[in-house]
Amino acid sequence: MPKIKRALVSVTNKEGIASFVKDLVSFNVEIVSTGGTARVLEENGIPVIDVSGYTGFPEMMDGRLKTLHPMIHGGLLGIRDKPEHVEAMDALGIKPIDMLVVNLYRFEETVAKGASMEETVENIDIGGPAMIRAASKNYPWVTVVTDPNDYDLIIEEMQRLAGEISQATNFNLARKAFSLTAYYDAAISNYLQSIDVDEGEFPLTYTVQFKRQQTLRYGENPHQKAAFYRDIVIDQPSIATASQLWGRELSHNNIMDSDTALEMIMEFDDNACVILKHSNPCGVALSDKSLLDAYKKALAVDSVSAFGGIVGLNRIVDEETARAIGDIFTEVVIAPDFSKEALDILKKKKNIRLLKVPEIMNRGNPNKQYFNYRRVAGGMLIQERDMDDIDLESAEVVTKRTPSKDEMLALKFAWKIVKYVKSNAIVYAKKDQLIGVGAGQMSRVDSSRIAVMKARDANMPTEGSVVASDAFFPFRDGIDEAAKAGATAAVQPGGSIRDEEVIEAANSHNMAMIFTGMRHFRH
Repeated sequence: MPKIKRALVSVTNKEGIASFVKDLVSFNVEIVSTGGTARVLEENGIPVIDVSGYTGFPEMMDGRLKTLHPMIHGGLLGIRDKPEHVEAMDALGIKPIDMLVVNLYRFEETVAKGASMEETVENIDIGGPAMIRAASKNYPWVTVVTDPNDYDLIIEEMQRLAGEISQATNFNLARKAFSLTAYYDAAISNYLQSIDVDEGEFPLTYTVQFKRQQTLRYGENPHQKAAFYRDIVIDQPSIATASQLWGRELSHNNIMDSDTALEMIMEFDDNACVILKHSNPCGVALSDKSLLDAYKKALAVDSVSAFGGIVGLNRIVDEETARAIGDIFTEVVIAPDFSKEALDILKKKKNIRLLKVPEIMNRGNPNKQYFNYRRVAGGMLIQERDMDDIDLESAEVVTKRTPSKDEMLALKFAWKIVKYVKSNAIVYAKKDQLIGVGAGQMSRVDSSRIAVMKARDANMPTEGSVVASDAFFPFRDGIDEAAKAGATAAVQPGGSIRDEEVIEAANSHNMAMIFTGMRHFRH
């Protein structure tokens, strides 16, 4: 195991660096440092050899050139037990560097603040990644430290091993370091690919990196292995950042369903409850009374499908709501928080998972473009998330009759829900309660019939409801079915070659109908 005798320290994030280096010095480690880092260390009474003095070459070009020197890279790359490497180092006076402590220029922060192209390019670190890669390549001999969270680990190991670092630790740190430089280069590539790209055009290449969060018991089915990875940087409410307060680890299907439940519950401002099964909503309701009332109304829509489902709530779960949820087997409950009394009740259910997402009402950065990714054999589909909406008040009313106030409220509610139903999607709803859902059928009229059947099975009255369709009605039969069920208004994108026939059907049933011009397919 290599004993640490010399360390090069050059960090952008200076938090904790003085304390860490003081601990290194206590093991008689010689410190070489650069610019601002050297000043911080000197101000804290730590003896430092300036990199310019070490290499015999001054920093130049506004600091662009300071560590790109054989004295640095030779000291990092030289294999200590290879005679020709040792001879070359001795001949040129190159001393081994046993530890590299580096973190990189804040490139992404510079981009995020809207800096100019010139300033952003100046925040592309060159020397840092070059040193990190050199040190990581030579991990059997060099310890590379890129994360301040590892400072304590390093010191603890040096204390335990009399100033040495194990090769196992060095390998893990090198692996972490190469992941960092890969992520850093990806961020630069994605930024440059976005420059001068026409509106609506995607970049030629797009690189992402995910970090494994957990290994799952199995995938979609028990014979499939699976793991859950998260974005390195997350700036929106996410299942990946949720706090699990109770229950077994989430399964693959729990995560898929919970993600949809979280997206969906964020659509509503009033007390709201969504209940999902296999990523389709089987119950959705609003209430101006209480969260409990919203839950009961959502459950009433399809209590059979709700068994083993996912519940999403947009208010802190109170004792009464928790008791009601506890009356039926529920896989996952997602909420901003849970009262102590609610936790005490729900923790008695061993098979339930409780997820806390405090930022549940924060829908993310409105100025940022969020993507969905879907792998196919040999490739990847990337698309913008379906976050756009339309104001139905200003949408086109295509029928003779305009929606009433209550119908308009119901249409808005139904339009929010249908976006989360698998295509072909049909939703029947009142202004504060889902009535029936038809999902994933090859024929839109079949989806309409199924929605009515499900509603009637649950004794949910379709009379006086409204109907929403995620895509246009290709024939008048969908509207005829809706009218037969007692629906009085419809919302759909429009755009069929038979739109006039569909409008005529709505008029013949005295239905009001709105065209949004926006489709919400969900495959």
